[in-house]
Amino acid sequence: MGKSLQLQQFNSWANEKVFEKLKELPTEMYRKEVESVFPTIADVLVHMYQVDYVWLQVLKGRTFEDIFNSVKQLHEELNLADLQNMHMKFQTISEDYENFIKGIGDLSADITVHHPHFGTLHSTYADLNQHIVNHGTYHRGHLSAIVNQLGYKGASIDYIFYLYSLQENKQTS
Repeated sequence: MGKSLQLQQFNSWANEKVFEKLKELPTEMYRKEVESVFPTIADVLVHMYQVDYVWLQVLKGRTFEDIFNSVKQLHEELNLADLQNMHMKFQTISEDYENFIKGIGDLSADITVHHPHFGTLHSTYADLNQHIVNHGTYHRGHLSAIVNQLGYKGASIDYIFYLYSLQENKQTS
């Protein structure tokens, strides 16, 4: 398994672990406001999904201008979604990322991104995938903090726990 695919699978695994924990919380905790970087669990998930959506579209070659035109409607849809619907959206986009990575072939290939505010970036698919995974990790930390502030325990989602889970899966198969 290539490193980029493994990182994306870690990202999916960690999101699944978070959703498992979030589903254990009382329903009203999803939109309960706290003093944090984001006011609610829902707001963090909306942000995470939107960014994952945007970067997948960039990797597929769409321009930021085209993507931004579709994000407003997506944002409204995500804000109306409950935890179960958000979970399904995350599962679908995780599959889309995995299929994209499997289909791209050479992830060390160059990609040029023209961002309307940050300018032009010359990078590789692998580096952008690393950014996407890092972004997810960063915001799962926010989710963990919010869950803790609400009086509950967050998911154990460090990369090392993912590696242990891979080892356990090999031993049981």
